[in-house]
Amino acid sequence: MIKVGIAGYRGRMGQMLVHELQSGQWPGLAFGSGSESSDNPNSLFAENDLVIDFTTPIATRAHVDIAVTHKKPIIIGTTGLNDNDMTVLKTAATTCPVLYSANMSVGVNLLAALVEQASARLGDTFDIEIMETHHRNKMDSPSGTALMLGRATGRPNAPMDRSGKRNTGTVGYAVQRGGDVAGEHNVSFFGPGERIELGHRAHDRSLFAKGALRAALWMKGRPAGLYSMRDVLGL
Repeated sequence: MIKVGIAGYRGRMGQMLVHELQSGQWPGLAFGSGSESSDNPNSLFAENDLVIDFTTPIATRAHVDIAVTHKKPIIIGTTGLNDNDMTVLKTAATTCPVLYSANMSVGVNLLAALVEQASARLGDTFDIEIMETHHRNKMDSPSGTALMLGRATGRPNAPMDRSGKRNTGTVGYAVQRGGDVAGEHNVSFFGPGERIELGHRAHDRSLFAKGALRAALWMKGRPAGLYSMRDVLGL
């Protein structure tokens, strides 16, 4: 039995993770304990076999340092991490297992694999645009998922102000914020005389919790290293 600690367990994603763990649908996993920003996170890592973190970039950086101290696996679904944060994760992964994904959805990660294949085969004769929509309280823009899909194309980002003529061989973004949309991502490949569209819609945020717990089962016994949901899914 893997005891799972939840960072930010009273937050929206934290509550979903606790609910899933207590639903009886995850044999091999048990909810150990949770922590909030006012708590001492050292005990969270000391008491549990693995920690799942859907918090904030500042909190995540602190949690990663503690994971290294305790040499405990950490699964990170926090959005808005920057290049410096990724450097921290890569360094930590030399000491303990670290799994990071901007989106824990099985479907989104399959979408990223399809985008990678399509981009490699279509080449620069096709322009790539990514449209993403999220709820009105979403903090980062473009979303971490949209940027993950952009990286899957293997192309540099177009300027975010989108002024002037479109540059060949880049990937552009469009962002919508409103209502309570859990997450929608569409990747369009515009070619001569045709267009290909690949997309994903999240109807229920619990799918992100389910993906994280699937990753928790996969992480058991893994050596130190930096992993992603694509590793979990064998993509």
